[in-house]
Amino acid sequence: MRKMSVILRAVIALAIPFTFHLSPFTLQAQDNSTWTVYDTRSSDICGNNISALAADNKGVWAGTYQGLCRMSGGSWMDYSMFNDKLKDQSVNCLTIDSRGVLWIGTDDYGVIEWDGTNWTEYTDVTRRLKMKFVKEIVVDQDGVKWIGVTLGGLVTFDGSNWDKYTPDDCGLLSDFVLDLAIDRANRKWITTNAGVSVFNGSRWTSYTTGNSGLPDDIVPAIVIDKDNVKWFGTLGGLASYDGQRWKVWNPNNSPLPSEQVNDIAIDANGLLWIATSKGAAVFDGVDNWVTFTSRNSQIPAGNIYKVAVANNGTVWFGNDSKGLAKLSGFRMPEKTMTSNDTPAPTDNRSNSETSNPGPSDEHVRINPHLDEGYITISIESPSATITFTNKNGKVVKTVENYVSGKKIKITKIPKGMYIVGVKTVRGEKKIKFNLK
Repeated sequence: MRKMSVILRAVIALAIPFTFHLSPFTLQAQDNSTWTVYDTRSSDICGNNISALAADNKGVWAGTYQGLCRMSGGSWMDYSMFNDKLKDQSVNCLTIDSRGVLWIGTDDYGVIEWDGTNWTEYTDVTRRLKMKFVKEIVVDQDGVKWIGVTLGGLVTFDGSNWDKYTPDDCGLLSDFVLDLAIDRANRKWITTNAGVSVFNGSRWTSYTTGNSGLPDDIVPAIVIDKDNVKWFGTLGGLASYDGQRWKVWNPNNSPLPSEQVNDIAIDANGLLWIATSKGAAVFDGVDNWVTFTSRNSQIPAGNIYKVAVANNGTVWFGNDSKGLAKLSGFRMPEKTMTSNDTPAPTDNRSNSETSNPGPSDEHVRINPHLDEGYITISIESPSATITFTNKNGKVVKTVENYVSGKKIKITKIPKGMYIVGVKTVRGEKKIKFNLK
């Protein structure tokens, strides 16, 4: 079962007062912020595989492959010793409701509730509704818990009754649920491995790469900001949707460290904290970025799987194998780059726009990755038709419905000079490109 859990993650996760003393590794950053690193060598954290985080002003709850622990007051407490269901159990998600109750999503035991005194386990419901691999729990405006289950669809619990939604009986795109969020209208946004489903209580709407500006159908993360803008973490980059227009950021048009966005959190100032497979970043949503890698910070190297932000501004980054990092006292610089430093984000307007014949004013850039056998093209429109025309005027390759940042394989195209035609709703742009 543990092997299955690890495979699923790769596709993209007190009763007795008893505390431990620790000696964390702490370093001061150049901007006066402080990094503190916790792993099993330097502290009593219960595991280095951080699969879930829930932060508050007193500390953080951390879910690992080995159970549940909490850091508060400078020390760690392992809660797995108080509940056998959590011992050596993968904790996939943690949610604190308005009453301060902690809701825990696990691999093998479904949902477990902890109110600070009592543990409530829903063993019978877990078996009946097949609630293994609980991936996310959110609470809507009516207090109903919405539970995303990987390979199990969507489950609801109103405190008394349980219900379940699957693609077989509703408009849910996939039973492989990855994340959930509730918007201002109390609509449920459900991200899956096949796109995004939205449920308003009676009607379902879907967004995929085929009908929207999503850069990839696998969507591990979603958050909704104070302006009701939806932010999606995908395997093709970061995307936003304000109800009319899509925008996409990836390593080709921004400082985002990786196309694979694992998690997103929003702080009290509206800054987006983004966990990726190659580090993390903070973004003001417009054009101001700061990135964190093992080269310029004390964040653990490699895959940052989870991120959480407390109201006091403390940020927690969970690595999938190297422990937990805390960033305190960070202040966003006024400006880290100008509009001339990097191309503008992809601006994916509605697909209903009609073609505009003639030369295009669209910003287009070809990004060669010749050693890897592909190129990508940065565009602003929702999609384009790409053509490769050789020096004899023959079209040797055509790509329909191209979305910004997608890979175009060039291994079967003969070497030489080409005119790359990029035809969008704004017209056509032609660029000379030497395929060496």
